[in-house]
Amino acid sequence: MFVFLSRRLLFLVATLLVVSFLVYLLNEAAPGDVARKILGPYATLEQIALLTEELGLNRSVFIRYGEWLGGLFTGDLGYSTLFKAPVGEIIWDRLANTALLAVIAFALIVPLSIVLGVAAGMRESAALDRSISLASIITTSIPEFASGVFLASIFAIWLGWLPGTSTLVRDGGWSITSQLVLPVAVMVLYDLGYVVRMVRASMADVMREPYIRTAVLKGLSWPEVVFRHALRNALIAPFTVILLQINYLVTGVVVVEMIFAYPGFGRMMLEAALAQDIALIEAGVVVAVFIAVSTQILGDLAYMILNPRVRLR
Repeated sequence: MFVFLSRRLLFLVATLLVVSFLVYLLNEAAPGDVARKILGPYATLEQIALLTEELGLNRSVFIRYGEWLGGLFTGDLGYSTLFKAPVGEIIWDRLANTALLAVIAFALIVPLSIVLGVAAGMRESAALDRSISLASIITTSIPEFASGVFLASIFAIWLGWLPGTSTLVRDGGWSITSQLVLPVAVMVLYDLGYVVRMVRASMADVMREPYIRTAVLKGLSWPEVVFRHALRNALIAPFTVILLQINYLVTGVVVVEMIFAYPGFGRMMLEAALAQDIALIEAGVVVAVFIAVSTQILGDLAYMILNPRVRLR
């Protein structure tokens, strides 16, 4: 366990260093470009030269990267030219908003995917299995922007039951809870089908195992066969897949946040890229990579704990 965690943590650190350096190099290798991005396209050559000298952008990129890397550890992530505020404040605020969506969606996706996937996989090729599999394929195949517009058209415009935007501001008379319904619904619909199919495939494989037939021949009831013998083994592989959905729910919901004007992390990164906010882009990429690699490590660790054949190697 200690060796596994040590290797994974070293991999995490190495990945963050490589990605952060590449992102920094792409954004700041050319000093004049950095100053022009900060000042805008209408800045004069004198203004660009003055800012380049003031910020030390004419120094070696390795020296500047070392200073920027030190700022990451001290919490000094720079200043956002887009939001006119320290980058740290913007990122953590937007991450908290996205985490709120992610927690609610994850709390719905996990139990629903397990119930539907197990129900479909218990009796392969039965009517229930075909119905659940077809529904999961359809929901996963519909892009987020299409389902978002469709749900907003019905529940916000036609019926008027829910707000069409989720700005987390109560000025429009809508509660925060009502503003979260549509974004969460789109995330659940899009992600649920994929996880259901993973659980269903694993459950179907387990139900074909010899020990399941032995349990049936021993006269055990069907619920005992499913819950005592099949369910635990069937959830080993999908458990890793379920944990990996955290990365999507936090950093991959840009479309959902843009459709509903939700002030989240993905929307922040898109706006920063469009506005060429270098400091915000660099810090945001590091945070996104950290979340992606961390969820991968958690998934591998959970799989090792749940699967004795891997744990005892």
